[in-house]
Amino acid sequence: MRSGPASLRPGEPDFGGRQAQDQPMADSRRFQILWLIPLAGALLAAPCAAQSSGESYLARAWKLGAKESLAITDVQLHRPIYVIVRTTSEVNQQPSSPVHPPQAPEDRDPTELKIQLSAKSELVSAENFRFLGTDNLRLWLAYTQQSHLQIFNVGNSSLFRENDFEPELILTYDNSGARSDLKLVNFGLLHQSNGEPRPDSRSWHRLYLQGGWEWGKLSLLARAWWRILEEATADDNPDITEYMGRGDLVLHWRPARDSTVGLLVRHNFRAGSGRGYGQLDWSTPLRWGRARVHVQVSAGYGESLIDYNHKQATFGVGVSFGDW
Repeated sequence: MRSGPASLRPGEPDFGGRQAQDQPMADSRRFQILWLIPLAGALLAAPCAAQSSGESYLARAWKLGAKESLAITDVQLHRPIYVIVRTTSEVNQQPSSPVHPPQAPEDRDPTELKIQLSAKSELVSAENFRFLGTDNLRLWLAYTQQSHLQIFNVGNSSLFRENDFEPELILTYDNSGARSDLKLVNFGLLHQSNGEPRPDSRSWHRLYLQGGWEWGKLSLLARAWWRILEEATADDNPDITEYMGRGDLVLHWRPARDSTVGLLVRHNFRAGSGRGYGQLDWSTPLRWGRARVHVQVSAGYGESLIDYNHKQATFGVGVSFGDW
């Protein structure tokens, strides 16, 4: 359990010291509750996405070939929405970074609840880009949140181990009309942070370029990013690209109508460094109401931001929603 300021004796003056130390943690806990905000929109997106036609995955996810406008309230899935119970091979009891040395060991259980919520909505439709001489552009606002809850750790009063908040702006160029396997190009601006006070604060900003290819039931999204540098005094994780990588690949395969397989691979593009991450998600045909049984396996660095430089292997089982 994280160590905190000593309790005051009865009648002992505070002089504002303890309140000042407690305030960042109180603000952080209020910030953590924000994970509930996108829940309604994300789950509203799930049934809409599930009612998909025979469109390909990329066409459905990015409205390729469609010229009609979408209202900002037309929320749809961005990344998989799931709730799983997952366990790790190596608990990160002392998170650290080059500017934040390890603190006192934390009381963390290897098994926890992991929730991912993700949705996007169109900000600017294709018809509004016609002044540029094209109607193949769309601007999206996306939001993803991943939460790790220590629900099985009854001795720890801190329920949330980590919350990662990830808003992004995405400009999509629709290339589906061309005779090419390249179906789209995305230009993105991405922020990711965990909203924690120091020394557990982690964050970074990125610009990225992403291409999307498709061959029948198999699609590939390949992305390379550039980290927007911060002032040294404000950077809580100056070496994050060495662990979280400089790009990623996302493979999406739908072997059957009610089964989806996704593979995420990240690497720092440095030969011999051994620093990367892989995550396999399988949304199985087994259903429980609107949900499907979901299996996840991962290995490497950066399952979450607080663990960006921590190597581990995880396994989880739960449910996922929607047709991702």
